[in-house]
Amino acid sequence: MKQALIIFAKNPIAGKVKTRLAATIGNENALSVYRQLLLHTAEIASQLAVDKYVFYSDHIQQEDVWDNQLFSKETQRGNDLGERMMQAFASLFDNGYNRIVIIGTDCPELSTEIIIDAFQLLEVYDFAIGPAHDGGYYLLGMKQFQASLFENINWSTHTVLAETRVKCEALQMDYTLLSTLRDIDREEDLKYFKNQYHDQHHHPDIQ
Repeated sequence: MKQALIIFAKNPIAGKVKTRLAATIGNENALSVYRQLLLHTAEIASQLAVDKYVFYSDHIQQEDVWDNQLFSKETQRGNDLGERMMQAFASLFDNGYNRIVIIGTDCPELSTEIIIDAFQLLEVYDFAIGPAHDGGYYLLGMKQFQASLFENINWSTHTVLAETRVKCEALQMDYTLLSTLRDIDREEDLKYFKNQYHDQHHHPDIQ
């Protein structure tokens, strides 16, 4: 059984990350939040006993939060998010992996245990999907390549999850939903986490 985790990460550049958040709190503050989200994601992913691949949005960085001993490094290819995810999945399936899970770097509620659950659920289901509070998803797992899940989806909208579920059903393949979690995309998300998790140390210290 060859298992791989794909992490889609943006290069931490002010003005290019968390743009909806930056619109209200400024580029530097948004970058600071994003760096903390990267750190959280690296910490939870590093504990997984699967092969781990970071796909950077722009260029590979060697000395950063992603330890070269733990993470293989690639760059995303494709025009929109769907194309980029499709290419990443296709390349790893071509490399002989038979269970692959993708996550982003926006979700402070994501844990090592949830990702482990996703891999285990792929023993039973064709797809595992982690619904995000905003109607998207924070995780997608599959055990055979299905390009249609990435085609003709209105990315970055509240209908992504619903459209993906319709595609699973059209393929007549089984899927299961994990817990619904909340990403940090806007200032109200940031305020929510500050209020909810101020004293809980297992969540990143969002300033």
